[in-house]
Amino acid sequence: MHAVRRELVKTQAERAGLPLWEAELPWPCTNSQYEEIMAGVCRRAVAEGIDQVAFGDLYLRDVRAYRERQLEGTGLEPVFPVWEMPTRELAAQMLAAGVRAKVTCVDPAQLAEEYAGREFDAEMVHGLPEGVDCCGENGEFHTFVYASPVFREPLAVRVGEIVRRDGFVFADVLPA
Repeated sequence: MHAVRRELVKTQAERAGLPLWEAELPWPCTNSQYEEIMAGVCRRAVAEGIDQVAFGDLYLRDVRAYRERQLEGTGLEPVFPVWEMPTRELAAQMLAAGVRAKVTCVDPAQLAEEYAGREFDAEMVHGLPEGVDCCGENGEFHTFVYASPVFREPLAVRVGEIVRRDGFVFADVLPA
């Protein structure tokens, strides 16, 4: 959904000092295929001594309930550290901490396609139209973080081609 190049995700994980487990999904991918593949990832996590999985969900109860159901009986506890945090407050805290991101995907039914490729910054957050969540919690937009306090150094990125595909608008974020 974020349409981010794999090489950037790998660099992002490396800069954060985190291991990256790639779960290969077919395209198109049915929900049952997705669940089967993710169940395998959960089994691996438990086998490697992991006992919790953190999610960045904020307030979509159906999404949280789905995640909780999927982890039930796996040996993994779902954790929701930002659950019900006001999104305007969360966005302000992230930006103040030094998080920098590019908008990689826009749902044009909810937000103007011109937002694709934009910098996720205070100007954007404060300028969002009424009804658009400033963290994109309703799928209005998705982002790629290229700078964060947890990165040993930021990723140099630039925005490439912007395309409309499958009902969404995607901005290709490239290494600079």
